Amino acid sequence: MPNLTPTASLQPGVPVKNYIDQSQLFALCAVVLAWPISELIKDGRTHLALPLLALSIVFLANLTFVVLARTALIYVPIMLFVFGAFYLPRSLFYGAIAFCLLLAGSAWFASPNLQNRTNSILVEYSKYGAGNDITSAGLRLEYWRKSVGFVREAPVIGHGTGSAQMLFDRAALGQTGLGAETISNPHNQTLSVAVQWGLIGCVALYSMWIGHLSLFRGSGFYPWLGFIVVVQNAVSSLFNSHLFDFVPGWIYVIGVSLAAGRIIHQNDESAGRSLSRRMEVQNGMRTFYSENVGHGIVPR
Repeated sequence: MPNLTPTASLQPGVPVKNYIDQSQLFALCAVVLAWPISELIKDGRTHLALPLLALSIVFLANLTFVVLARTALIYVPIMLFVFGAFYLPRSLFYGAIAFCLLLAGSAWFASPNLQNRTNSILVEYSKYGAGNDITSAGLRLEYWRKSVGFVREAPVIGHGTGSAQMLFDRAALGQTGLGAETISNPHNQTLSVAVQWGLIGCVALYSMWIGHLSLFRGSGFYPWLGFIVVVQNAVSSLFNSHLFDFVPGWIYVIGVSLAAGRIIHQNDESAGRSLSRRMEVQNGMRTFYSENVGHGIVPR
C-alpha cells in the first residue's frame, strides 16, 4: 500500500519517521525475538513460539520487499551471527548459517528492492572512483577521507565540540563537485568523536561500548536485549553517527537502560533472597542452641 502515508512528503512504505530509523527498529525487533522463540521451542511451547516467529518474519519481509536502509545489509547478518554463536548449539549453528545463506540468496532473487539496494552500493562506489559524481556512497567516502585529515591535525584532544562543520567548510573552499560538499556529521561515529575530541574521545567511546557489552554477558532475555542493542549500535555507527542521531541515540539509551535496570534489579533480588536464607539459617541455629543448651544436648 504505497499511499499509506499521513502526508504526501513521506516516503511510501514509511508511515512514520524515515526509512533509516524504521529499518533499524524493525531489524532490532526481528533479531531480539530470536531469543524468546528459541527458548519457547526448547520448552516445548511451540504454540507460543509460532506467533513470535511470524512477527519476526514479517519484520524481515518488510526490510526485504518494502523499504531497506543499506546499513541493515551489514548489521542484520552480524546480529544474527552473534545470536547463533552465543545461543545455538554447535550442531545447529552451522546448519543455521547454511539455511540463512540459502534464505538470503532466495530473498535477493525474489526482491527487486533488495537487488536495487545492494547494487546501488557498487554503482555509487564505482562512480566515486571514476569521476566526480555526487552519490550517497561517494559522499561518505569523501567525508571519511577529509575526517582522517582533520584527525591528523589534532590526534590527541581533537578540534573541540562542534568543530566538524567549521572544518568541512574550510576544506570546501575553492573546491567543486564532491570536494565542495560540507557537513557537520562525517557519518562515522569513531571519526565524528575523533575529529572533536581526538584519541581521548575515542577511548571514552569504546570504553562505554565495551563496558556495556561486559554488563550483558549473562544468559536471559534482558542480557540478550542489551547485548544486541549495543552490537547494532556499534556496527551501524561504522556508517553513521548513531549515538548522536536522535532516534538511534534514544534506541540505544532506552534499550541499554531497560536491560541494565532489569539485570541489576534481578541481581539485587537474588542477593536479597540469598541474604534472607543465610539469616534464616543463622536464626535457626541460634534458636536451636538456646533451646537445647540447658538440656545438655549441646555444650555451653
